[in-house]
Order: sequence, then structure tokens, then C-alpha cells
Amino acid sequence: MADPQSNARLRADAGAPTSGVIHVRTRLTADFTVISNALAQRRGSAVTIGVAVYILSLPTGTPVTIAALCEHFTEGEILISRALRELEAAGYLERRRERLSTGQIRTRTYFYDVPGGDPDPDGPPEPPKPRRPRKQPAATAVTPASAAVEETVAAPVQAEAETPIPVADADPQAVAVLAALRRVDPRLVLSVQEAARLAPAVTRWLAAGLLPTQITDHLTAGLPDNLLVRPAGILAYRLKETPLPAPARSAEPAVRPAVVPMRNCDGCDRGFRAAEPGRCRDCRAGNRLRAAG
Repeated sequence: MADPQSNARLRADAGAPTSGVIHVRTRLTADFTVISNALAQRRGSAVTIGVAVYILSLPTGTPVTIAALCEHFTEGEILISRALRELEAAGYLERRRERLSTGQIRTRTYFYDVPGGDPDPDGPPEPPKPRRPRKQPAATAVTPASAAVEETVAAPVQAEAETPIPVADADPQAVAVLAALRRVDPRLVLSVQEAARLAPAVTRWLAAGLLPTQITDHLTAGLPDNLLVRPAGILAYRLKETPLPAPARSAEPAVRPAVVPMRNCDGCDRGFRAAEPGRCRDCRAGNRLRAAG
């Protein structure tokens, strides 16, 4: 006897949702970072979550200053600074001023997978010794409960390793512009060496035709409430783009049209403008009417 057949439509897989996202999972063994749902699903700014996930994926020791983050993200300094403040207020990010064994004081940034975690009880690791740059490996290790990241600014650190710039060789006008910044924002206090390093960039802006007041407005506008780096770092970042020079003005003055002189009408003595002496328009019109009549 033949098996019974059914014309009923097969039911859809009961495990598949009828709406919403359907995850396609792939088991990762490299190039991944463990992130808590509390952070990934945090309500609020998407920029804040994006900055947090990016910092968690970085190797320990990577700079995470505002300037470094702005080079990676398309958002500007204000949004990046606001995201860091939100993460700090939520307990994910912590900044500490610590003294190294050499006596130097550095600001270190701790980033926590879970707020309230404790860093390494043995203390933060010493900064790595200078070495030749190498290509970063493709794989990123799983982030530990807390990672100590030394907060540095690329431009000032590189400048410190170079031969100090003689202050006498710096453009006095550029140095004066930099020294006057603290009058607008008292936080923008620069050392003599920092002003000497930034002076060539300011000189290029002056040579491009910008006024000192315009440069001051550019360097001081929209600064975050809390500067997370040395003022020299954020000023160097804002001065790194050299503006286009203003177009040269023509040396020859513009030719103005000649002014037609004033004349007195020979018929009615009324004043009018004409290239040659004669009669005004009304007198000429009257003569034509009389001739026609």
C-alpha cells in the first residue's frame, strides 16, 4: 500500500524570527575583541560607543589622545572630547598622573571592559623602550579586564627627541601670536621650546595672508572643556594644514570712467552735463518743435 501523501504546505522553521535582525554567526579565532553587552547596547551617543569599541581593540600602549582619535574618525574634536568625557563619567575610562622610575610624570589612560575593575596590582607597566617602528600584526588579542594606555601626543614626543630649536631663530611675530593665546584662553600656556617648535607653522599662516587675530580665532575656537593633552599638542594639530595664500592684488589701479563736465546751457543758462558746450535737452527739444511748426 502506498504511503499517504499530504498536500498541506510545509511550516517554516520555528526557530527563525519573522521580523528583526537575523544573525549569521562565524566562529572567530583571530581579529576579534570581547566587548560586554552593557557597553555595546549602551543607550546614548553612537560616537561614544564607537570610540569605546575602537579603544578596546587597540594594542596596549597605543596613543588615544583627541588628536590621535581625530585622525582615525571623521568626527571632530568636540564630539570626540564629549565621547571621552561620557566614558570617563560612566567609569570605562580613567586618567592618572603617575611618576615613572625616572622621575618623569606621565598621564596614563586606563580603559575598563567593565566599570569598577581593578588594574594590575603590580602597578602599570613601564613605557616600552624606543624601537624601530614595525608593521602591526593583523590579529588583535582579546582585551583584558583593564588596559593601561600611555597618553601621548605624537608631534611633541617626536619634537622632544629632536635637537631643540633655538628660540632666537624663531619668528618674533609668530612667537608673539602664540604667547598671546593665553589672554584668550588661560589654559593655552606654552613653554619657550613649545613656542619655538610651533612658530614655523604660524609663520606659514602669516605668509599666506592671515591676520594674527584670524590665527588666534582659529586656534582658540571650539576647544573642549577639559583639555586632555598638552596645549602644544592640540595647537600643532590645528596648525598642521597650511592655508592657501591669498591671491595677489593687481599692481595697476582700476581705470575709472571719465566724469562728464558740467556746462551752462547757452539758451536758458541751466546747468547740465555734456562733453561739449551747447544747449540743454529741453532747449534743443523746443528748437525742434518750432522748426517743425
